[in-house]
Amino acid sequence: MRFISFALIALIVLVHVELWFGSSGVSRMLELQTKLEQQKAVNDEARRRNEQLAAEVNDLVEGLEMVEEKARYDLGMVKRDEILVQLSTSAK
Repeated sequence: MRFISFALIALIVLVHVELWFGSSGVSRMLELQTKLEQQKAVNDEARRRNEQLAAEVNDLVEGLEMVEEKARYDLGMVKRDEILVQLSTSAK
């Protein structure tokens, strides 16, 4: 009976040693958690930068469209190979 008790205690000690000090133990889990948090911070920064760049691209596209529209209507400019037709609404 004593032998079984010592054997079970030895097995429990071995399991705990592996849990706390083994290659896939608590220390490895804490290390991986730290790396995960660092990577999440890097990803969040990259996401913010991508959103900022997308907003800048959108502003440039809309800005060019606005410039083209203003040039067409205010200055009467046309593109190459384009025919400008203006209709007058005044009656004689």
